[in-house]
Amino acid sequence: MKPIAILRFASADGPAYFADFLNEAGRPFIEVRIDQGQAVPAAANEFAGLGLMGGPMSVNDPLPWIPAALSLIRDAVAKDIPVIGHCLGGQLISKALGGTVNRNPNGKEIGWHRLHMLDPMLAEEWLGSAGDFDAFHWHGETFTLPEGARWLARSDRCDHQAFVLGPHIGMQFHIEMNESAIADWCAGGEKEIVSARKNPDNHPGVMAADVIQAITPVALPRMRAAAGHLYQRWLRHVRI
Repeated sequence: MKPIAILRFASADGPAYFADFLNEAGRPFIEVRIDQGQAVPAAANEFAGLGLMGGPMSVNDPLPWIPAALSLIRDAVAKDIPVIGHCLGGQLISKALGGTVNRNPNGKEIGWHRLHMLDPMLAEEWLGSAGDFDAFHWHGETFTLPEGARWLARSDRCDHQAFVLGPHIGMQFHIEMNESAIADWCAGGEKEIVSARKNPDNHPGVMAADVIQAITPVALPRMRAAAGHLYQRWLRHVRI
């Protein structure tokens, strides 16, 4: 069985529940740690699927691994190897397929914010329900939809939260989060949160860390259910 390749771009942005789900499903995966200097794989055909995690950088930064990551995504799509992107990963998919990534017009979006489903049938298929729910966010940029993509969800602060293109899905939000990752981000990102909340352009898109932590026990179970359904749906086309 070929492994799924998970590209990690920052040590704090690991696969979290995505890895837990794959382990429980018995699907092998390898974690390519770009943040530790590991090279982006040259081709996608040695993998059953391609997962892309988040990171604090921009896809528009002149980082040496970004062109290679974009090339790998295009190779996977051309070969019908399913790709899934979380936040930065979703932005990479968009850019690789002809979209653009720029500053979010409504500023940063940090914390728990409501996702609004735009295509009920598509939401039922990928998320298990057509209903809106609160998802976890931590971003300042946003992507446009690649040509041919179906628009899945938006939030009040950011129009393009998710798109589906055949077996591929790109998300602006962090559906992979678990309790410990959220706690770590709130602790490690406290300065960013405090600074962002002083900028009126970001209000009310940036929640205080203690508010995020208080909401987590209530919001995380619903997002976890959606994540489990989404990952199972994505696996349907992942190669054996």
